[in-house]
Amino acid sequence: MAVKLQPVQVLYCPVCSMPAEYCEFSPEFEKCKSWLIKNAPDLYPQLVQEAADKAAEKLDGLTVGGEEDGVKGEGSSSEPKKEDEVKRLPGGKVKKKVTFEDMQEKPEVVVEKIVRNKRKCVTIIKGLDMFGIKLSEASKKLGKKFASGASVVKGPTDKEQIDVQGDIMYDIVEFITDTWKSVPESAIYFIEDGRKVSANA
Repeated sequence: MAVKLQPVQVLYCPVCSMPAEYCEFSPEFEKCKSWLIKNAPDLYPQLVQEAADKAAEKLDGLTVGGEEDGVKGEGSSSEPKKEDEVKRLPGGKVKKKVTFEDMQEKPEVVVEKIVRNKRKCVTIIKGLDMFGIKLSEASKKLGKKFASGASVVKGPTDKEQIDVQGDIMYDIVEFITDTWKSVPESAIYFIEDGRKVSANA
């Protein structure tokens, strides 16, 4: 007599509505994990092991009640360690916390010369607007003074700067301090070989 075949009972996950053995391929697998640990531990033994490890870690951090004067044990996780507060970047560098004061830019004018096509020079002036100077008026005055093209353009950081055709890097300091009295010479810097150098040095 032939054995009568019985239909296979498939266990469906109520979270992702897939058969339990296919949950790992679901985009909602993270949500499925708790249901799988309770209802299908034999299908995903690694999930059960992970849950046990996490529970053990939590238990390690707990202290027994009745300790003297409420002193916390060494493994207490309620107080963050100082080492955990310091963020480390790749290579072991420590990430510096930026304060509000650091974010406030101190007003300074940065002058940089860029050589294009091995011959043409462009002098870039950044930061005049920090001293309350209108860049459009400043570019007109610079163009007249040095008899060259000067225009206001957006720099790589989306801040406006003045591009002046030609190498006027060392003549410009005197012109800026004479024309705009609000700009002190100590606030003007040059970019030389990738370093910022004070103009009055």
